[in-house]
Amino acid sequence: MDREPASWKQDYVEDLKKVISASPVIGIVSVTGIPAPQIQKMRASLRGKMTFLVAKNNLLLLALNELDKDKPGVAGLIDLIDGQCAIVGSTDNPFKLFKVMEATKTASPAKGGELAPDDIDIKAGETPFKPGPIVGDLQQAGIPAAIEGGKVVIKKSKTLVKAGEPIPASVAQMLTKLEIFPMTVGMDLKGVFEEGIVFKSDVLAIDEEKFMGDLYGSIGGAFSLACQIGYTTPLTIRPLLTKGSSEAMNVAIFAGITNKDTVEKLLGMAGGKMMALASQIPDALDVELKEKMGITIAVEDKAAPAEGVSDSSGSEGTEAKSESAESSDSATDSSEPEKKPEKKEEVSEKDAATDS
Repeated sequence: MDREPASWKQDYVEDLKKVISASPVIGIVSVTGIPAPQIQKMRASLRGKMTFLVAKNNLLLLALNELDKDKPGVAGLIDLIDGQCAIVGSTDNPFKLFKVMEATKTASPAKGGELAPDDIDIKAGETPFKPGPIVGDLQQAGIPAAIEGGKVVIKKSKTLVKAGEPIPASVAQMLTKLEIFPMTVGMDLKGVFEEGIVFKSDVLAIDEEKFMGDLYGSIGGAFSLACQIGYTTPLTIRPLLTKGSSEAMNVAIFAGITNKDTVEKLLGMAGGKMMALASQIPDALDVELKEKMGITIAVEDKAAPAEGVSDSSGSEGTEAKSESAESSDSATDSSEPEKKPEKKEEVSEKDAATDS
């Protein structure tokens, strides 16, 4: 009678040892309070990703102790065993394994008697209930309910149970009817062993976005510092060479050293200084410099149209005057011959009268 249980236990210990030996990452998972059907669903969802074995604590302790020689430090997981536990073997890193375990957790209704993981609050407002005995049930659970406008409403917000306090059965029943599920059901990873180190859950629970932001910030700061102090690495060599080339060019230009790389910039700087100096003494500028600086071009543009207008208007006026003079002269010439015959006829008529 005693041999069969012992043999069964020994076989199970061997199975646990195989999982521990074959997996680079070993985790202790608490499955306390999880119904057996849910555990089976969780195991099915993890199949192919990792090895999962629920074990009695004494068998798990035995397996960890026996393997501590072959895998130094693995016995450190013993301190994390509490309640109903399972062992997980994985090739994922501890942080990824923790994330996978957290994904198995779901909200669950309270049954009564559990310790509230957080403050359980209710908010004021309408409820889905119709007026009736439900109002009294809510009030007995400490929920300030009333009938307003033909509807059951919660008159004001209230904290029913504070974190760490037991949840009364009457409150648990009303919370379920209000579809408030304060409990969380899922696999709780207590800690992970990898390469001689045991990582507890508080170390593994990190904010990934904040962590990556801090990591990238640290990388950027280290890169900037390396460039400032001239620390050469495969990542900094190109920026350092670029920085050195730029600084050498600035020194060469400042010292007036001419070569194929600096001559254009030096000539450009000299030309700029010359133009700046020339602008201070415009009377000493020659025509070419004035044209480049745009000084005389503006003056000539204004003077040219004035001269052109006066010349054209003067010539056109002279030509107009000559044309009008000619036309008046021609008009005078043409009118005089017409008047002379009239005078002759008048004289002849007078003579004729005198003669008669």
